[in-house]
Amino acid sequence: MAKTKKAPRPKAETPKGFRDYFGVEVTERADMLRKIAGVYHRYGFDALETSAVETVEALGKFLPDVDRPNEGVFAWQEFDEDDKGDWMALRYDLTAPLARVYAQYRNDLPTPYRRYAMGPVWRNEKPGPGRYRQFYQCDADTVGTASMAADAEICAMLADTLEEVGIPRGDYLIRVNNRKVLNGVLEVMGLDEGDQRDAVLRTIDKFDKVGEEGVRALLTEGRLDASGAYIDGVGLTHAQAKPVLAFLTSKAEDAAETLANLRDAVGESAMGAEGVQELEAIADMLAAQGYGPDRIVIDPSVVRGLGYYTGPVYEAELTFEIFDDKGRKRQFGSVAGGGRYDDLVKRFTGQAVPATGVSIGVDRLLAALREKGRIGGSVEGPVVVTVMDRDRMADYQAMVSELRSAGIRAEVYLGNPKNFGNQMKYADRRGSPVAVIAGSDEFDAGKVQIKDLVLGAQIAENATLEEWKERPSQFEVPRDQLVAKVREMLDGQENGQG
Repeated sequence: MAKTKKAPRPKAETPKGFRDYFGVEVTERADMLRKIAGVYHRYGFDALETSAVETVEALGKFLPDVDRPNEGVFAWQEFDEDDKGDWMALRYDLTAPLARVYAQYRNDLPTPYRRYAMGPVWRNEKPGPGRYRQFYQCDADTVGTASMAADAEICAMLADTLEEVGIPRGDYLIRVNNRKVLNGVLEVMGLDEGDQRDAVLRTIDKFDKVGEEGVRALLTEGRLDASGAYIDGVGLTHAQAKPVLAFLTSKAEDAAETLANLRDAVGESAMGAEGVQELEAIADMLAAQGYGPDRIVIDPSVVRGLGYYTGPVYEAELTFEIFDDKGRKRQFGSVAGGGRYDDLVKRFTGQAVPATGVSIGVDRLLAALREKGRIGGSVEGPVVVTVMDRDRMADYQAMVSELRSAGIRAEVYLGNPKNFGNQMKYADRRGSPVAVIAGSDEFDAGKVQIKDLVLGAQIAENATLEEWKERPSQFEVPRDQLVAKVREMLDGQENGQG
């Protein structure tokens, strides 16, 4: 009789493109989300939480096909005996679900509808360094108004949010552009539709990488890339390419001059002129609120997302320098982006519904704060109540209950109490600031020992024998002073008195 093969054990590893988050990272993210939500709420936005799963039809951007039904998203078909079950997918952003919600509940929602949403999104894309298939987004959107005041408000709120989470003024810049201005430039060039127009848009998107001369070459005869390979150009004449380059390089010393340059770039285009007027309205409203060019600027070189947005586009960029993997200096770059998307809800209703919003990349923003040393390190662990006598467990639980009732994070050691040294090792591994120690002698005397683990570690590392005697790290106090003494120690550690 053949021997039955045992099923192989599963590998204990995360799937490609995903990762696990532990204590300090989870705490830091939760703290950031709380701060961001506070700013959004202060601006009058309401919270919305939607399902992580949408129908692929509702998501719209990615549709199932025979070869790869989950292209770009994680998708599956619900079981149906006739093989006609709905295709479902994990959401790839928080905006598509908003469009579905507004279309579904529009008769019950106020107009305009202002909402914020936070949570993970999933993208079935090739993972890479720092590029994960699951990440957090933090969105705020206004649906139902075409007023530029909504766009100006989003920009102001984004600036306030960055400062609230710890990015000081001078370390960020919010740059604003407008898709209508670009449409006006393309209209002046005679490029309304077709492959050449699409090629021009793709080339414009490379401006931040190749610069003015690189774009000029790619729009005309082509250029050599960094590897020496020749890249064919779009085939425009230099005269045809001129309006695009004028548009991309319109930024001047102040908003008024930038807007004048843009008016020149769009020429007689009515669409372009409308875009310039919208930028001017946004600039005026921001200036009236005190948001100067040190925080928010009109910048036509912002081209990311112009293919998706229908009007104003904005991007928050962190301007401080970091070192990359090869030790080269570079700016940290973008942590948030958004704009006006007036066509998204129309997919459901058939009627145009104006909308504008912003999405903050929470993981990127956390990485920036770690880079600047503004967060990171370790989260303080709980006070550990050690166990010297397992028969007195009810007494130890009473101690920890008193500490928790006083708002102090605390736990009783639940491992094998036989080896006290292991309890101290556990407290150290937990990053515990204080240990509570009580055996039969302490219980009989109505007292308790309290050990300052932070001070104890400092003394053990640096102090001489004389200093160690003068600066004890363990104290005996009456049992009824447990909470007060622990609180005193914690306050002393917080104020650097250890």
